[in-house]
Amino acid sequence: MIDVLLITGLSGAGRSQAADVMEDLGWSVVDNLPTPLVDKIVELASGPGSTLGKLALVVGTSPHQSDILGAIATVEAAGHQVRILFLDASTPELVRRYAATRRRHPLDDGSSGVLDAIERERSVLEPVKAEADLVVDTTDLNVHQLKASLIGAFPPEQSGSTLQVALVSFGYKHGLPLDADIVMDLSLIHI
Repeated sequence: MIDVLLITGLSGAGRSQAADVMEDLGWSVVDNLPTPLVDKIVELASGPGSTLGKLALVVGTSPHQSDILGAIATVEAAGHQVRILFLDASTPELVRRYAATRRRHPLDDGSSGVLDAIERERSVLEPVKAEADLVVDTTDLNVHQLKASLIGAFPPEQSGSTLQVALVSFGYKHGLPLDADIVMDLSLIHI
């Protein structure tokens, strides 16, 4: 038996960012998974010799989105714990995000526009949202706030702090380390 988290929600609401957070928390993640493959992936992940304990599946927008609840029922019938994380955002914010990225909404057929596509997706996903264990509205959240929200909901199993510190000695003549968040110049004085 494995712990399965199904990440779904409106396109543009932050599913891929949520997947990144869950991966950082130690979950095995499959992003943009077609709904008909959910039960097959769980079956493979829980097969003999598998060491996966936590599996996060990001189900994207597709014609099969209405089948999400059926896929969850199949996985639960096989004895796995399934939780649903639903990401939502206001329609004006989703329109703004699509305008900023200049990407086409997956349900936009070219004739109706992004506003109509968002509303069609919202109505298709309403039954899934009603069944969700956790609904996160990302309208006013940045990626850091979303991460903090998900860490609160799915705390890491390890004990202690999740803060990681790496001390690196370097020489200025080679330049600052590119991945440094904080650089301190320390001098030791021997008397």
